[in-house]
Amino acid sequence: MAVKVKVFEEFKAFLVKSNALALAIGVIIGAAIGKLVGSLVNDVLMPVIGRVTGGIDFSNLYINLTPSVAFENYAKAKEAGAALGYGVFINNIIDFVIISFVVFMITKALLKEKPAPAGPATKTCRECGETVLASARKCKWCGSALS
Repeated sequence: MAVKVKVFEEFKAFLVKSNALALAIGVIIGAAIGKLVGSLVNDVLMPVIGRVTGGIDFSNLYINLTPSVAFENYAKAKEAGAALGYGVFINNIIDFVIISFVVFMITKALLKEKPAPAGPATKTCRECGETVLASARKCKWCGSALS
């Protein structure tokens, strides 16, 4: 029983120290974003693009590898193993570009550098030339009164 507890403790330490948990969360969120973007491309963008291009359904574009046999659509040609589905590839390229852009924008927002905090305001003593805090009434170096 002690061995099991030790292994569990080591695994827990691994998760905390190695950022494995953060990686797992990132993968899960990435998969969810992928589904959202896939739906955006397939259900929103591609119908609009198809309408603009004269009703072309990109997911149904393919090259028939057996010209002697005509197929009704890409699904039937694919089932027969006689098609190169470049339309689906176009959809996947659009998916990739959008997902890459979204991930880039999220990363850019998260890694945006914050401006360095301003240091305390200072002024120079007229008597000795040393730098002192702007709120000081007396120079800490020479003791003269500051205006």
